[in-house]
Amino acid sequence: MWQTLCDDFYLCFLKATGDGTPRAMYLLRGLGVTIEVALAAIVLGLFIGFLVAVIRSSHDKYGYFPVLNAVSKVYLTIIRGTPMVVQLLITYYIILRTVDSKVLIAILAFGINSGAYQAEIIRAGIVSIDPGQMEAGRALGLSYWRTMLRVVLPQAVRNVLPALGNEFIVLMKDTSIVGYIALIDLAKGGDIIRSQTYSVYLPYLTVAAVYLLLVMTFTGLLGRLERHLRATGADPVHNDS
Repeated sequence: MWQTLCDDFYLCFLKATGDGTPRAMYLLRGLGVTIEVALAAIVLGLFIGFLVAVIRSSHDKYGYFPVLNAVSKVYLTIIRGTPMVVQLLITYYIILRTVDSKVLIAILAFGINSGAYQAEIIRAGIVSIDPGQMEAGRALGLSYWRTMLRVVLPQAVRNVLPALGNEFIVLMKDTSIVGYIALIDLAKGGDIIRSQTYSVYLPYLTVAAVYLLLVMTFTGLLGRLERHLRATGADPVHNDS
């Protein structure tokens, strides 16, 4: 049994391919693509989410930005109502078919998709903030946008930090579908090894273990951030003062 396992390990990860590199490089290169797409899409999604959340909450409370609010509603309806894989394929084959970089296409597709979900999470956080915070900021002479960015949004983000963390984790795992546009990420790298060696267990179990490690690492970092906010008294969810 151990000899068979060692032979499979050598075949799947150590044996050289046609260019002389071990097959494990498929996973290492794929891991780099996965991390690059996930992190860039998270940043893009945060930017879109903040913008849409501010527009939607401002319209709901004060009637501001009626046109932008209507556009935001259409965006949320379309993105949240269609599968991520379909959005990725439409982006690749229709919207950005002249773009050569598959990584860029994946980042834009996942960032736009995640932005819709983050927008609703952040909007819920903004709604949870006492309206007196906005009124106090305006009374001190701050503009609406300065008050929103410096007073309301920081508190809103702290309130919804766990929900945002869950969305980031979901996004990281969802990047495994980029193989549909022939982009070799972690999951696709494991599938390539399986197709070359006809060994199923080691490639897929290794891919699953790496994804689990990534999620556990991100969850641990998020937990440390939450504990830091509680320790400094900066977390209104857990701050009793």
